Amino acid sequence: MKASEKIIVDSVIRWFEQAVLGLNLCPFAHRPYQQHAIHFELSDARDDSACLGDLYLHLRELDHNPAIETLIMICPYHLQQFADYNQFLSLADKLLYEEGWSGVYQIASFHPDYQFADAPAADKANWTNRSPYPLFHLIRESMLSAAIQSHPDPEGIPERNITTLRGLSDENMKQIFGTRYHSESG
Repeated sequence: MKASEKIIVDSVIRWFEQAVLGLNLCPFAHRPYQQHAIHFELSDARDDSACLGDLYLHLRELDHNPAIETLIMICPYHLQQFADYNQFLSLADKLLYEEGWSGVYQIASFHPDYQFADAPAADKANWTNRSPYPLFHLIRESMLSAAIQSHPDPEGIPERNITTLRGLSDENMKQIFGTRYHSESG
């Protein structure tokens, strides 16, 4: 891996540790992360076709390696606009369907400019799904189902996450999310 690629992957891992784990945005992520069962993979795709190809290869990797519980595909060179990313998600879902992976894998979406349809751009709630780069979080449905069954209130997780983020000061947001938060809110 080139030094520039390592910087990208390291920034995603740092975000994952500080935001996802640190704020407990995904209560199911701690155990697999501690067990090194979450893989972070860099895609060098620069168009939809190459991105779909990488997505396919990573889903096949999950098929062949049960030790990987979840895989995060990082796309630093493609889908920079949130609208393009959002549109690409339908292609990703189509891939899952066509390859017989519906119900086997689920794709969670993260993007630097993620915005919920009913939220203003400056709403801290959007940061529950904001990441340093466009990401596709490939999750095994079986792992997710087991985690949900063991959680006391899985339906309350999204609202708890929104409340957590809205309760953070701007200074805390800057510490966790870095200068990107500062430039957006300032």
